[in-house]
Amino acid sequence: MTSRSFSLDPRRGGWAQWREEHRSWWEEWRRGIHRFRRSRLSMVGLVMVLSLVGVALTGPWWVPHPEDATGALHISERFQPPSWEHPFGTDEVGRDVFSRVVLGTRISFQVGAIILIVAITIGVTLGGMAGYFGGWVNEVIMRVTDIMLTFPGIFLALAITAALGPGVRNAMLALSITWWPGYARLVQAQVLSAREEDYVEAARAIGAGHARILFRHILPNLLSAIIVKASMDIGFAILNLAALGFIGVGAQQPTPEWGAMVAFGRRFLPHYWWYSTFPGLAMFFTVFGFNMLGDGLRDVLDPQSRHGV
Repeated sequence: MTSRSFSLDPRRGGWAQWREEHRSWWEEWRRGIHRFRRSRLSMVGLVMVLSLVGVALTGPWWVPHPEDATGALHISERFQPPSWEHPFGTDEVGRDVFSRVVLGTRISFQVGAIILIVAITIGVTLGGMAGYFGGWVNEVIMRVTDIMLTFPGIFLALAITAALGPGVRNAMLALSITWWPGYARLVQAQVLSAREEDYVEAARAIGAGHARILFRHILPNLLSAIIVKASMDIGFAILNLAALGFIGVGAQQPTPEWGAMVAFGRRFLPHYWWYSTFPGLAMFFTVFGFNMLGDGLRDVLDPQSRHGV
């Protein structure tokens, strides 16, 4: 999309006038949404993500055994195979796997969202400052970013979590620390080119300060790229959280986190296959859904990925 300032001056005719002046921008969005709707995989991803969000929001009110997420024990019902009463079977202490998988959806979404919010806040701020000011500011910030990027994210997160201690909160903090450099690198490259645009020069000419130019004029034009990256990243953030839980430094029992459930269930394979299978399938469908949705959003929001309708 064409770079422009998104500020709205009501003295120039209000919302209707703004829409008229940005008619080409609206047309680009209309064509992008049309392309999104024509993509079956993108629509499948959207339906899957919305369904998972619905499960995360409403699950605690309709799961058959909500107490099984907080340490309840039903020893007499341990390792029951899938049935009408227990659609995903039960685990080694008789807890309903279906209820735990459903309630784990909320945990995964909450942690994934918080990881990205923290990472985007840090990465966008530092990347924006590096690209806008350049010089030694750019050198210092980007060298730190490069150092962070040299370490595989999951190994760095593992080291941080091991130092802080196991648990969802520490795993979330560790993943947030390892995730921001990607956003810093993306925003820095975009701001470097955007700072020479005409609308930025016009803002400087009327006396706008550096903070106003960066946060009110430049960064709003980068939202498309940030949204596309975030839509692709949230699935992998959830997957990395599950990986830490699988290793044993993430969520701890009795927290119904998918990775921890797979880790505990693998000890009972292949006889009690349902214990690990259903949490694993939940992770698969979540990552798959976000990837498909991210591809569709990239087609709508990323000008470089567009083709004629």
